Amino acid sequence: MTSATIERIETRLVDLPTIRPHKLSVATMYGQTLMLVKVYCSDGVTGIGEGTTIAGMAYGPESPEAMKLAIDAYFAPAMIGQDATRIQALMAHLGKLVKVNHFAKCALETALLDAQGKRLGVPVSELLGGRRRERLPVAWTLASGDTAKDIAEAEAMLEVRRHKIFKLKIGAKDLKTDIKHVAEIRKAMGERAAVRVDVNMAWSETQAAWAIPALADAGCELVEQPVASPAALARLMRRFPVALMADEILQGPESAFEIAKNEGADVFAIKIEQSGGLFAAQRVATIADAAGIELYGGTMLEGAFSTVASAHLFASFANLQWGTELFGPLLITEEILTTPLDYSDFELTVPNGPGLGIELDEAKVKRFTRDGLMKVTK
Repeated sequence: MTSATIERIETRLVDLPTIRPHKLSVATMYGQTLMLVKVYCSDGVTGIGEGTTIAGMAYGPESPEAMKLAIDAYFAPAMIGQDATRIQALMAHLGKLVKVNHFAKCALETALLDAQGKRLGVPVSELLGGRRRERLPVAWTLASGDTAKDIAEAEAMLEVRRHKIFKLKIGAKDLKTDIKHVAEIRKAMGERAAVRVDVNMAWSETQAAWAIPALADAGCELVEQPVASPAALARLMRRFPVALMADEILQGPESAFEIAKNEGADVFAIKIEQSGGLFAAQRVATIADAAGIELYGGTMLEGAFSTVASAHLFASFANLQWGTELFGPLLITEEILTTPLDYSDFELTVPNGPGLGIELDEAKVKRFTRDGLMKVTK
């Protein structure tokens, strides 16, 4: 195959409205900002990647604005003229030039994989070892903060057969209020749906030790990141009849190894952005499999491009015991693809076309791009 070099890189910030406020223990989201990056190659192929986070910088150290700045000022100048087909070698080179910046690196790696898939005429999943499944179960997060509204929302999802796994965002209120909220929703769902919770590190170890048994009694099957400390999460392990999942503390292969070594979680929430890219997330999953830790396909509430990139990776996993949470595009009111993703019968269909297998609606995205902030590096 003839090599192709990178000729220019374009970044933009796209501000999109959401269907409702999304309440977490750390913040409330009223919209979503996507940092989209295009990598233009000398053979005429263009790849698209995305960087997205949750609630600005309340969740973590990167923001869409910071990702854009890092790419414009540091990554892009180092990438111009480089071989676009040697993706892992190029990402390793960039890793030496720029430390951390996992989300920005993931966006660039996604764009390179999208371009390479288009170049070879194969889906990204084939570049990751080949898919084992065509469709992925998708959970929906109930995060209005109101019990009656959340029950009505869950009933609507069941009615249209879009979701039958529900994750509840808790931790912002007192423990008894949160437990009552979960119990009432679980009772309303009966045997029709599974109920899980995400605390986003809001509890102390003492609070978690009190609350987790109550959640188990209420019928909750999974508790995600109840505490901030890896050591505290490890101490909570095996004490309760409910699975404990690591999320925020899982920041790539090195942290995955430490958590696995210390028997610090039952489940890993695999996120391509937190991991630093698809190949790094693949290594996280391999560590989990080797340690007997089960897998869940997580989300940063991304738009279509990171959601589909994640779907290609998760479709290649040997094990995906807890399904996925790839509902991000459904939270956004505006469709940014020429052909919408297929969410049906409680699952997402993994696109089958070359690269990511999706196409950006340029006219729609232009409407929501921040004025004066599109940057092209040559």
